[in-house]
Amino acid sequence: MDEQYYLDRAKLRELMTQQPGLTRREQAEAIGRSLSWVEKWVKRLREADPHDERVLWGQSRARKTPPETISETVVERILDVRDNPPGNLQRVPGPRTIIYYLHQDEALMNSGLHIPTSTSTVWRILDQHGRIRRRPPVTHEPVVLPEPMAVWQIDFKDASTVPADPQGKQQHVVEVLNVVDTGTSILLDALPRDDFTAETAIIALTNTLLVHGLPRTITCDRDPRFAGSWSGQEFPSAFMRFLLSLGITVNVCPPHRPDLNAFVERYHRTYEYECLRIHRPTSLAQVRRVTDLFRWHYNMERPNQARSCGNQPPHRAHPVLPHLPRLPDRIDPDGWLQAVHRQRFRRRVQRNGSVQVGTYRYYIGSALKGRYVILQVDASERQFIVFLDGQPIKTVPIKGLYGESLDFQDYLRLICEEAVSEWRRWQWKQSRRHSLRVTM
Repeated sequence: MDEQYYLDRAKLRELMTQQPGLTRREQAEAIGRSLSWVEKWVKRLREADPHDERVLWGQSRARKTPPETISETVVERILDVRDNPPGNLQRVPGPRTIIYYLHQDEALMNSGLHIPTSTSTVWRILDQHGRIRRRPPVTHEPVVLPEPMAVWQIDFKDASTVPADPQGKQQHVVEVLNVVDTGTSILLDALPRDDFTAETAIIALTNTLLVHGLPRTITCDRDPRFAGSWSGQEFPSAFMRFLLSLGITVNVCPPHRPDLNAFVERYHRTYEYECLRIHRPTSLAQVRRVTDLFRWHYNMERPNQARSCGNQPPHRAHPVLPHLPRLPDRIDPDGWLQAVHRQRFRRRVQRNGSVQVGTYRYYIGSALKGRYVILQVDASERQFIVFLDGQPIKTVPIKGLYGESLDFQDYLRLICEEAVSEWRRWQWKQSRRHSLRVTM
C-alpha cells in the first residue's frame, strides 16, 4: 500500500510541475484521491525540495492506542448543547463551542466519564445524529470547448439488437467504434465490426486518421483494447504507444467517469434510441447499412443542441474544417517514450526475481522476491530506474525498442503484432481469473 501512496504523491508533484493551472479538485480527480488529501500534500510538496524523493514516502498516522468510548450520557449532553445553546448563546454552537460548554459542566466533569477534546469527534457525533446540514451539490461550469478537430473522443458501442451467436460470441456480437470531435460534435467515423480486439481497434482508427488527419488529443475510457487493462496501471498498451508515436496525446478517463468522455457517450444515447431501436439490425451487414445512413443524418440533417452547433446539424454549423497533419511516411516507433518520461509503475518481484512490464520481463534480483518495487521511465537513457523503499537500486534497459525510424506500413504491421500479443495475454489473465472464481 505504501508504494501506491508513493505513486499518487509522485503523480501529484508531476501535475504541480507540468500543469500548474489545474485546480485542487481537478488534481484530485486526476489522481483519484480526496480533495483534502490533495490540499495536504500540495502544501508538503511545496515546502520540500522538488528533487527530494523522501518526502513522497509518508509516515503512518495510525493510532497506537484504541480511542476511548464516548458514553451515551456525554452524547446526549452534546446534542442538548447543540439543540438548546446555553449561556444566552444566540447562534448554533459548533464543535469547538460545544467542547467549551462540556468542560464547563461540573457535574459532567465530576462523573469520571471521558469528555471529548477533539472537534472531529464532536462533529462525527453531530453528523451521526443528523445535526449537520449537508451542502447542496456544486454547480459545475460548462466545459470550455477546444478548437475544431483538435480533440477527439472514441469509444465502443454495442449493437445490442444483434442476437447472440449460438456457435460463437454470446455478448457484444457486433460493436461500433465511434469517433466524435469535441469542438464541433461531428461524428467523424462509425466503424462496425464483429471482431474488435486491440489489433483491429488500431486498424480501424488508422483508417479514420487516413481520412481526417492527426488530432492533438484523443480521449478514451479504460477498455482493455485501448488502455491494456481495466485498472489503467499497466505499461502503455500497443494502442496508446501507436498514438503517442504519432504525436497524439492520449487521455484515459478515470474509472466511473463517463462525463469525461461525454461527447461520444451522448452520441451513443442518440445512436441507441434514434437508430438501433428504430431499425433493429440483426447482423453485421445490417448494422453497417443503418449506421452509414444514420451518420449522414446525424451530421447533415438532425439539429444538434450542443453549444458548438447552435441547434443546427454539426456539418452545417461547421461547413469548413481545419486541415490536420497527415499520417507520416516514416515514423519513430520509440517516440512514445518521451510522453511517459518519469512515469512510475509498481510491480511485485516474482519468485524467479523478475517483474513483468508490458509483454517483457526484467530481472530485479531473487533476493527481493515478494517485495514491491517502483520502475521509473528514464526516456533519455531508454531505461527503467528501479526503486526499493524510495531508493534507486539498479537500472534496466527498456525492452522492445526499435532504435530507428520505420516506414509507416512496416511500423503498423509491427505494432499490430504487439497488440495481438498483448490481447492474448489479457484474455489469458481473464480466463485464469474466471477459473479461480469457479474453483473457489
